[in-house]
Amino acid sequence: MGSVLVTDGHERAALAVVRSLGRAGYRPFVCSPRARALAGASRYCARQTAVPDALEQPALFAVAVDRLVRQWHIDVLLPITEASLLALLPERQRFEGVRIPFPPDAQFRRICDKAAVLDAAGALGIAVPQYHTLPSPDHRRTLVPAELSYPLVVKPARSVSEANGHRIKSGVAHVRDWDALQRALDQAAAGAYPLLLQRRIVGPGIGIFLLLWEGQVLATFGHRRIREKPPSGGVSVYCESIAAQPDLVAGSRALLERFGWEGVGMVEFKLDVASGIPYLMEVNGRFWGSLQLAIDAGVDFPALLLAAALGGGVGPVRSYRVGVKSRWWWGDVDNLLARLRRSKEDLGLSGDTPGRWRAVAEFLKAAWPGTRGEVLRLRDPMPFVQETLDWLRRR
Repeated sequence: MGSVLVTDGHERAALAVVRSLGRAGYRPFVCSPRARALAGASRYCARQTAVPDALEQPALFAVAVDRLVRQWHIDVLLPITEASLLALLPERQRFEGVRIPFPPDAQFRRICDKAAVLDAAGALGIAVPQYHTLPSPDHRRTLVPAELSYPLVVKPARSVSEANGHRIKSGVAHVRDWDALQRALDQAAAGAYPLLLQRRIVGPGIGIFLLLWEGQVLATFGHRRIREKPPSGGVSVYCESIAAQPDLVAGSRALLERFGWEGVGMVEFKLDVASGIPYLMEVNGRFWGSLQLAIDAGVDFPALLLAAALGGGVGPVRSYRVGVKSRWWWGDVDNLLARLRRSKEDLGLSGDTPGRWRAVAEFLKAAWPGTRGEVLRLRDPMPFVQETLDWLRRR
């Protein structure tokens, strides 16, 4: 059915893509900054190799991918991370005859701008948290303490920022008062600006996953995050499929269409436990970490995307199994270790967060039958072996 090159083989999303496309009859190839990558260990991977890091060396990364496309006679190129998309989308002319099922570079950059997304969402009537933008470090002096309410989340407007010809990936900080905010801003790299100072929403994360193609919604999926890494909010380590609320689906579609989007996208919300209002957090215009959950529940986004991109007839997929749970084992272990080693305050958790013993009980409860391992699969065990070795090396 064709050869597919999947980048960033160390990512869980890449593993889900390789397994999906391998089962669908494609020949997945994998590249990664690591010689032995998670997705490359899969039984469905035809070959894997190391390439320069897309974040640190984007130009060399693009050259290496171009070489692999020619060497392996690749038909479809699937960049996985934001850094890889930023490196490859401007270089489409290199890959003539190769399908890259993502919008042009300019559209991708626009949807990666969190401030632009929040502005567009507000114009569409989608609830967004209150936020303040700091365009540069010099604008710190414009902050008025009395005008800020806490807790706040300090995060870059772009997950991957560019400054002086270099790209950096910055993290998120949770602050409870003015002094903590000043410390977070002191630690922020100049290249991470502009920064968003956003009111923190306490509650579970909800994801609306969509596949838009030629003006149609070909797939819809909803999930909620039960636990995350870090515990205060981040990537999902334990999650569950839920019925996608029609109003969130409609708002998510309108938001993606506002950016002229075509392809896969995950629109992330936080459900405020105090008010019950789902607030928009951000949009991921790429495959996401909990992709395997959607596939397990019956919405095979990678196979659907390739079928649409290659001209195959694809009927809309809107029904799936609700209540399917997926657990990223080592990510959940990291979550538990953080809960045991650090206080709620250090982790940026709210005061009513259950204590350490409850965290242990919930961790053990997730091992009961009915929860699917995201990486560990008995019919494809080697990715879990590779991940375990990688995890142990980092200890």
